[in-house]
Amino acid sequence: MSVAAARLFCLPYSGASAMIYARWRRLLPSWLAVQPVELPGRGTRMAEPLGTDPHRLAEALADEIRDGLDGPYALFGHSLGALLAFELAHALLDRGAPAPLVLFASGTEAPAVRDDRRWECPRSDAELIADLRGYQGTPEEALADAELMALVLPVLRADFLMCGAYAHQPRPALPCPVHVLGGTRDDVARPALEAWGRETAADFALDLFDGDHFFIHARQAEVLRVVDASVSRRIHGGPAASSRAGGSPPPAGRALLRA
Repeated sequence: MSVAAARLFCLPYSGASAMIYARWRRLLPSWLAVQPVELPGRGTRMAEPLGTDPHRLAEALADEIRDGLDGPYALFGHSLGALLAFELAHALLDRGAPAPLVLFASGTEAPAVRDDRRWECPRSDAELIADLRGYQGTPEEALADAELMALVLPVLRADFLMCGAYAHQPRPALPCPVHVLGGTRDDVARPALEAWGRETAADFALDLFDGDHFFIHARQAEVLRVVDASVSRRIHGGPAASSRAGGSPPPAGRALLRA
C-alpha cells in the first residue's frame, strides 16, 4: 500500500528530540506514516523556549495537530513522552478530534500512581549527568563531552521539571485501547505499568521486553513488531494478538496481558 492508512505520532523521552524516531519511518510498513513530534527547545524547534508545564504543552500540541488530522492515527510516547501522549489524547478529544486507534504508553508508570516529587526542583549539572549514567543509555564519552552536555542538560533539566509539574487529573477513561510497553530490568514496577489499564474503557495490553529503561532501542525490532501488529489489527482487522505478560486484569478495560 503506497498511501498511508494511518499516522503514528511519536513523542520523545526526557532530553531527546524527535530524531529518536526517525529510523522508524524506514522500518515500519508504508501504510503507517510515522510522524515524530518535535517539542519546543530542541531539534527543528531549537529557537523556541523550553517548557516545564506538561498540561500546557499537551494542549499546544493538540492545537497544532488537530487541524491536520485527516484520518486514523495512533499515539506513541516513551517515558515523559508517554505522559505527554496521554495528555495529548485527552486534549485532542476535548477539541472534538476522533479518538486514536491506540495509545502506546512506554517505559513509565501510569498517571494515577506516579510520584514525581523528586523532580520538582531543578537539578544541578552533576545530578543530571548522574541521572544519565544511571539510565545506562548515554555513552561515557558523551557524558564527558562538555560541549555536548551544554546542549543536552538544559533540555533534560526542563523535561525533569515537567515531570515534577505533572498532576494527574481524574477524568473519564479514554475510549481508545491503551497498549503499554515495559522493560524487564527497568525500575518501573509492573503494578505501575498495569495501572494504565484504569485509563481506558477499551482494550488494555501490556508487553514486557528484555531490557532496561531504553529497551525501545535495544529491542527496537521487537517493539516495532508489536506496534505494527497492534495498529494493523485496528486498521485491517484480524484477531487480537496473544499475550506475553500474565497477570490480573485491571479494573477498567478488557485486558490482553502479554507473557
